[in-house]
Amino acid sequence: MQLTTTAALVTGGASGLGEATARHFAENGAQVTIVDRDSERGPQVAAEIGGHFVETDVTDEASVAAAVAQAVDRMGKITATVNCAGIAYGIKTVGRDGPHPLDAFQRTIDINLVGTFNVSRLAAEAMAGNDPEPDGARGVIINTASIAAFDGQKGQAAYAASKGGVVGMTLPMARDLAASGIRVMTIAPGIFMTPMLASLPQEVQAQLAADVPNPARLGDPREYARLAGFIVEMGYLNGEVIRIDGALRMR
Repeated sequence: MQLTTTAALVTGGASGLGEATARHFAENGAQVTIVDRDSERGPQVAAEIGGHFVETDVTDEASVAAAVAQAVDRMGKITATVNCAGIAYGIKTVGRDGPHPLDAFQRTIDINLVGTFNVSRLAAEAMAGNDPEPDGARGVIINTASIAAFDGQKGQAAYAASKGGVVGMTLPMARDLAASGIRVMTIAPGIFMTPMLASLPQEVQAQLAADVPNPARLGDPREYARLAGFIVEMGYLNGEVIRIDGALRMR
């Protein structure tokens, strides 16, 4: 597989890691379909990269099925799916206002974990119909976890649980889809300069960056995008989780 011939579906592609991935793939010759709930920013990014946009709720089966169908109709096929849609709450299990709201926990699981699986399973069904490459490859799914899956901090129970689930399903999904020639990989980013972090005060950003051993800075979303592109083209990578975090171990 090469980026120049890739037809990619990118969730959360209107901002952050997803936008960087969509831009990087398009710059390297890939066709790109952006799916996101942001009906203002999404079409703008799609127009800038020569791709197209489908407003989508990743937790809704019909919404994702329609997005996959539109992507296949526009691009002719899907050969890569990159799941970047996600949310994060900072809420302790029991805090000053009482126990962690159950709806916030459920929403985090629904979007980050259930949404990732929902997109993956429906995209995989479409990929399975592709003509195989000489090595049998029909596609690759790249999911996004977090280093919080391994060493989540206080206030991250919901987020860490959701990302731990993404890590946990990587290998079984890869095994499930092996017969169809579809690889499954997961990227676990550290602290990246996403719109959420960019909104924090400079002193907070500097403190976060100082915790990263080397290089002592926040991650650039374009680095995530380049790693995703490398995974697409490196066909022997399968069933594994790659940390991209500057050796950060949260405590």
